[in-house]
Amino acid sequence: MDFKDYYAVLGVSESASPDEIKKAYRKLARKYHPDVSKETDADEKFKDLGEAYEVLKDPEKRGEYDQLRKYGAQSDGSFQPPPGWQSSSGFGGGGYTSADSRQFSDFFEQMFGGGGFAGNGFGATGGGFRQTMRSRGEDVHARLSLPLEDVFSGSDKQVSFSVQEADGQGRVVARQKNLKVKIPAGMREGQHLRLKGQGSPGMGGGESGDLLIEVELAPHSLFSVEGRDVVVTIPITPWEAALGATITVPTVGSKVNVKVPKGTSSGRKLRLKGKGLPGKHPGDQMVVLQVAVPEQHSEEAEKLYEQLAEAEKAFDPRSKLHL
Repeated sequence: MDFKDYYAVLGVSESASPDEIKKAYRKLARKYHPDVSKETDADEKFKDLGEAYEVLKDPEKRGEYDQLRKYGAQSDGSFQPPPGWQSSSGFGGGGYTSADSRQFSDFFEQMFGGGGFAGNGFGATGGGFRQTMRSRGEDVHARLSLPLEDVFSGSDKQVSFSVQEADGQGRVVARQKNLKVKIPAGMREGQHLRLKGQGSPGMGGGESGDLLIEVELAPHSLFSVEGRDVVVTIPITPWEAALGATITVPTVGSKVNVKVPKGTSSGRKLRLKGKGLPGKHPGDQMVVLQVAVPEQHSEEAEKLYEQLAEAEKAFDPRSKLHL
């Protein structure tokens, strides 16, 4: 009797979670289902997958199998159950009561006493194997790059993506789909928009998967985004910084007048309440002021700077550096 490594059959580790086991089974069952697969050994692989999932999906049955697995296979790949397994080990039986287990391997029949699939979408009648898998289609993921203006106001966009489905000959093929999608105002980068039933079609009458669209912000020439806040850097002149001024500042979709406080230094931030991305709790716009100095000055301007330097010679912006 050959040993069956059910974890290897499903391609998961022995520490895999129930969700990981279920996901692996669904993926491989779709691949090797005889209705869609053209591989010569699809039937056998499909049966192996069903057998492995039948054992590993149930915590009690999985625990029994893990105990058996500790004994491992012989050097020639064969396997012998531990002494007294059927009568006194406390693991045998596993709840399998069907007298007909011809759809299972010899390993399964001897270790667990035979039986049929229960509640996983497969059934056995007589000695045959009835393939009645009903499974939900896979979710499809797509990314959509949007200008900040579209995220701010909301927009309708065309999305292209591929789904996996069976063609007329039962082969799994990729089909291109195009959808017009309404993007709600205020979506943040990394958020997902779920469109139910727009993913890959199901099998055996199962429902289709969903389309999940991840929003990505395209780089902007003026603005950056931090959460729901919009950030913009605005240059100001030395005299505006020193004396204070009212300047015009762009926001997403409009302009506003902002008062620069007297004595402003580079890097000072002003907050425009509610001018960020819209939403239940709208973000703000952060205005970062940056003092810009002309690359060249007139002789008159240089003399004025010299006078200013003399008048303000007591001011040392580096005094705290302890130089």
